[in-house]
Amino acid sequence: MKHMFKQTLFISLVFFILLVSSCGKHAVYYQETGTVFHTYYQIKYESTDILTDKIDKEFQKFSLSLNPFNPNSTIAKVNNNEPVELDDWFVHVFSKAQEVSEKSGGAFDITCAPFINLWGFGFSNKDSVSPQAIDSLKAFTGYQKIHIEDGRIVKDDPRVILNCSAIAKGYACDVIAQLMEREGIENYMIDIGGEVVVKGVNEKKDCWKIGINKPEDDPTGIKNEIEEVLQLCKKGGIATSGNYRNFYIKDGKKYAHTINPTTGYPSEQSILSATVIADDCMTADAYATTFMVLGVDRAVELAKTLADIDYFFIYVDEEGVHRFAYSERILNYMPNRKELAVLENP
Repeated sequence: MKHMFKQTLFISLVFFILLVSSCGKHAVYYQETGTVFHTYYQIKYESTDILTDKIDKEFQKFSLSLNPFNPNSTIAKVNNNEPVELDDWFVHVFSKAQEVSEKSGGAFDITCAPFINLWGFGFSNKDSVSPQAIDSLKAFTGYQKIHIEDGRIVKDDPRVILNCSAIAKGYACDVIAQLMEREGIENYMIDIGGEVVVKGVNEKKDCWKIGINKPEDDPTGIKNEIEEVLQLCKKGGIATSGNYRNFYIKDGKKYAHTINPTTGYPSEQSILSATVIADDCMTADAYATTFMVLGVDRAVELAKTLADIDYFFIYVDEEGVHRFAYSERILNYMPNRKELAVLENP
């Protein structure tokens, strides 16, 4: 009896110590940084535990789905016409890409990989570009030439390949955000190569502040002068696409990485950058690229048909002056919105 009393007392004491220990564990803000998918990432979150290993596992899983440089990934096997069981992430991104392609009339198209490669912005590049080369690639590009049937990819032409760079980074942010939600984390910021998901507040208990760069030609990425600052507390995805970083000059002409899928040539529009806020970063990422291809007028027209999309465009007028076009709701996220509201907005 005395032995049982001591055993019970010992168990109660251990339970009490564990209870006190867990109650005394306070949440703090952690920061994770590194490189993934040939770009940087920065993740901040408030948690009682550090999530480095879980974040790394999600990145590894994502690489096996949508990283075209990983020969074992789903997308690589699709591109190489190898037998592959489509995973849920690939299907989700593919379906969203097809949806955006339909709504934009083909201005967004993940089958334009051959054009991207041809111009030197993709997996590989050729030495010269000619109208004949463009026309030959049009035979096996176009989002209508690939679809999913009974859980497998079906191509109208086996040469069709995919490049999801204009949507996958955004979805990678969403995947890490989903991890945060599963862990019960209320305050976080995920930035992968400039695509961002935020929720809650930062360590100063303020809304997260995300800068929009001035669109100055700078392939080095050194210039980071801020044009505007977005402030978000509610959960949302933010993406910016522009032609001021990823470009090259050849024979005195600038060639930027945004390719118009319908022509096969780099997009030549007055729009310099497009920032989009959406419920998820995958959607924001895809439409930011789409708007760059469409140009200001057509982009504004399309954006007005899309629920839960807010936008901020920087473009140049005929005199070379920087102008702004934006959705009315995006002013709610801008601290100097009173000044911005008086600017020209077509």
